[in-house]
Formats: sequence, C-alpha cells, structure tokens
Amino acid sequence: MNTTPPPPATTNKNNRRRQNRIAAMQYLYAWDIIRPENPAEFTRQFFTTQEHPRAYYTFAEELVHGVLAHHPDIDESIRAYAQNWTFERIAKVDLAILRLATHELLHRPDIPPIVTINEAIELAKTYSAQDSKRFVNGILDRIKNHLNRPHREALNP
Repeated sequence: MNTTPPPPATTNKNNRRRQNRIAAMQYLYAWDIIRPENPAEFTRQFFTTQEHPRAYYTFAEELVHGVLAHHPDIDESIRAYAQNWTFERIAKVDLAILRLATHELLHRPDIPPIVTINEAIELAKTYSAQDSKRFVNGILDRIKNHLNRPHREALNP
C-alpha cells in the first residue's frame, strides 16, 4: 500500500503561468538567435503560432516585453553574478532562462523570488543540460540575496 500523500493539485493559474513562462523562454531563445529587425512583428508571429490563442499568453508577453525593455541591465546582472563563467560561454537556453528569471527578480515584485527561482530551475531541468539547474540556481540565488525585499512573498506593485 502506498502511504505517500498525493502531490498538491496544480491550479489552473499555476499551470497557465508555467506554460506562459515556457513560451516566454522559447521566445527569448529564438529572439537571441534571430535578433529580428522587427521585434513587434516577430512577437506577433511567435505568439499567434502557439498552441493556445494569443490572449492566453498575456503573462508571457508581459515578461518578454519586460526582458527586452531591460535587456542591457539584465545581461549586466547575469554577467556580474556568473562567477567563473564568461557571458559568451553560457548556453543559449540557459541564457533565455536566466534573462526571464532575472527580469522577474529585478522588475516584478508581484512575484515572490523563491517562485521565480523554482520556476527557472524547472525550466532548466526540462529544457537544458543536466547540470544547468545548478548553474541557473547559483546565479539566481546570488541575485536574490542582493534584493531588498522578502524572498517568499510578493509585494503589491
């Protein structure tokens, strides 16, 4: 007889947010490789070709626009906290995950930092190399430790 309690049910909102983070990470990966001349058109095309209607990806688009708006600062933060790694050596998938999560940590006080880091680790486990989760966690944990806000609570924007 199995005495292990069942895992908590994933709420629809949590599942939708995870799917939106996946789409945002995939977008950032493609954006980094392609560097489109017309980002607005690239965004429209990307989100209209996803599994769900474009309106489903509102959160993903918010994240993408935030990353693109703060791109230089986000990359500088990653560079500063990627100890013993040159920025150019970071795998493109890991970089997309790090950009997404760094944006959330620095610019989305409505998302608890611990949630951001856990979601980034899950993305790394699913979409990157075996050791990536440790690499991503290490960088994001250093960034989190320099935040001037609670790590387990969201702040009202």
